[in-house]
Amino acid sequence: MSDFAYPLHEECGVFGIYDKAGSEDVAAAAYSALYALQHRGQESCGIAVNDDGVITGHRDLGLVNEVFTPNVLASLASPTAHMATGHVRYATAGSRVRANAQPMIVRHGRGTMALCHNGNLTNAIQLRNQPESEGAIFHGSSDTEVICYLVTRNRLKTGSIEVALSKTMDQLEGAYSLVIMSSTKLMAVRDPRGYRPLCIGTLPGGGYVFASETCALDAAGAAYLRDVDPGEIVVADANGLRSLKDHCGTMPSQMCVFEFIYFARPDSMIEGCSVHEARKQAGRFLAEEHPVDADVVIGVPDSGLDAALGYSEASGIPYGIGFVKNKYIGRTFIQGSQKQRENSVRIKLNAVTSTVRGKRVVLIDDSIVRGTTSARIIKLLRDAGAKEVHFRVSAPPFKYPCYFGTDIPDQKLLVATGRTVEQINEVIGADTLGYLSTEHVVQLAKGAGCGFCTACFTGEYAVKPETVLSTDIHERPLHERPSKK
Repeated sequence: MSDFAYPLHEECGVFGIYDKAGSEDVAAAAYSALYALQHRGQESCGIAVNDDGVITGHRDLGLVNEVFTPNVLASLASPTAHMATGHVRYATAGSRVRANAQPMIVRHGRGTMALCHNGNLTNAIQLRNQPESEGAIFHGSSDTEVICYLVTRNRLKTGSIEVALSKTMDQLEGAYSLVIMSSTKLMAVRDPRGYRPLCIGTLPGGGYVFASETCALDAAGAAYLRDVDPGEIVVADANGLRSLKDHCGTMPSQMCVFEFIYFARPDSMIEGCSVHEARKQAGRFLAEEHPVDADVVIGVPDSGLDAALGYSEASGIPYGIGFVKNKYIGRTFIQGSQKQRENSVRIKLNAVTSTVRGKRVVLIDDSIVRGTTSARIIKLLRDAGAKEVHFRVSAPPFKYPCYFGTDIPDQKLLVATGRTVEQINEVIGADTLGYLSTEHVVQLAKGAGCGFCTACFTGEYAVKPETVLSTDIHERPLHERPSKK
């Protein structure tokens, strides 16, 4: 959950369906999948449909059910449409514009392409500077548009979209999980480090599905097949499924560990591991690292609940429902007046007095960002009669910015920057505070066939910080951007 005043955001969720048998309503399947992926982005969404080689789509700002009314969905439905892609996006500050919504549909000399992107390029500015200086026109500020430009340009040179994708991967740095639809093919691409998840499913009538999480496969009626390997290009077409692995194994894998801690839905499987079980394991580790005498363990909805279960199991302290979450709060409420924003925690959460009154409470949450919301949650418990509040966090302290697609605020706003755990606890007002160690955070997903990125905790980046640029530079005029070196 982190801070309501500054919640963590993952950039996007992607989806694609190739219905070989022609028995699926691909637009409806994409709609169902995007509903399942809504937690990955609430700012904008879109669906593109391939109707016998002609690609059309609809995208706009808003939630899935707001953008795709029955009339809009009906306009996308067609018995001859056998492919579709879908996307949900979280926009970083200053870039919440319709032009950045996806899928991005590009029409060029070799045909039409729809592209969806989850992640963040660390060299997007350098890649964008040169074509802009030569007269190329970009309609939005996202790095996804840069990928579209490179794929199109490389396809004009090579003729093959698969070769063009491989050539484009040679130029890209950072995090990208892509779903791309041409007139005849559906393709999935994952960066060589595998920062963001991407999986493959099979349709019962024949065909394939690509998605950020397996919960979207379930929603679309597909069965999980496997994950896309880091660096792999997977192609689904009339000939079946095949892959290109020229970029596989070129770099150590570094899945964002926060996929398991916070981003992904608990019913999803990532890299063969249950997200729910990984979060329970975080709670078990917390109980081992930071034991305390207490009467009840509670979690902050929603992502703190699984870790609270794990802490309860390992410690023997009973688990209880400590908060009720109001599921009907709209985004516009939180964007209202300053007074409304200050009261947002009390409106979103209410303590269950019978669970906490007179008791020593262990409170579990996934992270502390600025600390303001954590302080308000602790005050809610004290106002409800909690005798003691012992705060446990199922991640290490956030100390550094992320350059790979997680919207962590400026480093100076992070409560853990420059403070000890004791000093952080003075800010939030708990009786005790304990964070999960960096040693244990990479051990949450037992059996996962991947490594993990923990740079936001350690400052150890696969791409050196001085060589990467924050995405807010996309909003600057060309003459204000750093020149290509």
